[in-house]
Amino acid sequence: MINSNKKTARIAGILYLLVGIFGGFAEGFVDPKMYVAGNARTTVANLVANSNMVRMGVVAHLLDGTFFVFLAMVLYNLLKEVNKQVARGMLILVALATGIICLNAVFQFEGLRVATEKLYATSFGKEGADALALLLLDMQHYGTLIAQVFFGLWLIPLGYLCEKSGLFAKWLGAVLILGGICYIIDLLAAFLVPTISQEIHGFVIIPSAVAEISMVLYLLIVGVKRNVVKIQHV
Repeated sequence: MINSNKKTARIAGILYLLVGIFGGFAEGFVDPKMYVAGNARTTVANLVANSNMVRMGVVAHLLDGTFFVFLAMVLYNLLKEVNKQVARGMLILVALATGIICLNAVFQFEGLRVATEKLYATSFGKEGADALALLLLDMQHYGTLIAQVFFGLWLIPLGYLCEKSGLFAKWLGAVLILGGICYIIDLLAAFLVPTISQEIHGFVIIPSAVAEISMVLYLLIVGVKRNVVKIQHV
């Protein structure tokens, strides 16, 4: 059992690492480099000058979503005996987040098409086409923020399951739950108090980053720390 659990945990660690790599590239590098809020001309110029990078970013978003789903499935298999209802809830939250992210990638790709294909400038005029491209990237940007609800929420059942399973250090479960709450606080600030959102974003998101990095490293290095799962509910 211990070897099986360790193998499952390390597979989850590899998948989580891939989620971080592809998601970090797409959301942390490509998206901010393209999108300039309220500035259609600059946004379109960025899209035109970096069209290949945008295409890579779209693919990275799709790979991020794919590996995220596989990660949740592996963790479900590892932790389902702790509480199947909570584990299923975790899967549903990941599925919702993935669906939004993949849809957002469509908006980004369509924004690129509007910016680079002459048909749209001919039909809507240059300013109209630029405004449409910005609108599509606006939708992608705010869609990513909405997906953050589920990025945060899935960490809460994951943290609970980790803490109750006995497979992981108890501090890890608490850190994951805190990270999930901070994701949600960051999202609420972005929509409710945008004037201060950017000021607090760098601080609020730190616990979330620490939680996810800690989980990746724990899965890859330690795997699990005991022979069997502590079954709470069957």
